Amino acid sequence: MSNLEGFSDFFYAAADGLRLHARVYGEANSGHWPVVCLPGLTRNARDFHELALRLSVGSIPRRVVAFDYRGRGQSAYDPDVSHYNVGVEAGDILAGLAALGIEAAAFIGTSRGGLIIHVLGASRPGVLKAIVLNDIGPVIEPAGLAHIQSYLERAPSPKTIAEAMDSQRSIHGKDFPMLTDADWARMVGALYRETDQGLLPDFDPKLVDTVAGLDLSQPLPALWPQFDALAAIPLLAIRGANSRLLSEGALQQMQERHPAMETITVEGQGHAPFLETGSLPDTIATFLDRAEKQGA
Repeated sequence: MSNLEGFSDFFYAAADGLRLHARVYGEANSGHWPVVCLPGLTRNARDFHELALRLSVGSIPRRVVAFDYRGRGQSAYDPDVSHYNVGVEAGDILAGLAALGIEAAAFIGTSRGGLIIHVLGASRPGVLKAIVLNDIGPVIEPAGLAHIQSYLERAPSPKTIAEAMDSQRSIHGKDFPMLTDADWARMVGALYRETDQGLLPDFDPKLVDTVAGLDLSQPLPALWPQFDALAAIPLLAIRGANSRLLSEGALQQMQERHPAMETITVEGQGHAPFLETGSLPDTIATFLDRAEKQGA
């Protein structure tokens, strides 16, 4: 492990042989629940760097594993675009946990990562010790997906970090008025990679096709049965006050179906809140510590 970076790179093979990557923070034998971090659709493990550092060296230190899905970050691109779906990705996460010798963990899922948690809740609930859902639930608002479709299809091609920050501000600034320059810089650092051709988004361009093909004139299927399967698992739901993807009504329905669920609304942020900002790292750490003590 690099003392400067605070993590080590872990590579493993998916069931179909594709080479996948995760970042591993902290000690394997801390004696406490490990934490698995699952990013959004086009995002990668770098989104969780600051939070993972906090959770891995706190008063209750944890091993933290942040995954790159296939086609993102340092994981290999899949020649079959149809494999870019939450079912395959859930299987990839289980393969990674098996390779790391992790039988169960607390899970933190942002957007698509939260959908993968729903799939795991239905297929392998025993792997889930506690759950943090970041701006995602069983009901996805079509307006939020339309916004994602729009900015992915019209993705800018910045040449410099400064240009990238400006373009992200122009796309997302209205939903995230609370972010600082440092926040935008971290976002850009996680979203792009520097190459000989300049800055490139750090994901397979074909991933955009999987979203472009969605017909948003039809209601999206709700995942209430999968959510209900999480009823016995400690759950913290985080919603951006300006979110277009997770509505206040959906969050209220989640609360009614999971009365023990804890909720946080993050003012000045949209989809999805930056988990390293404000009091969120301490709030998440406290939630995990309390859930582990109650489950002991």
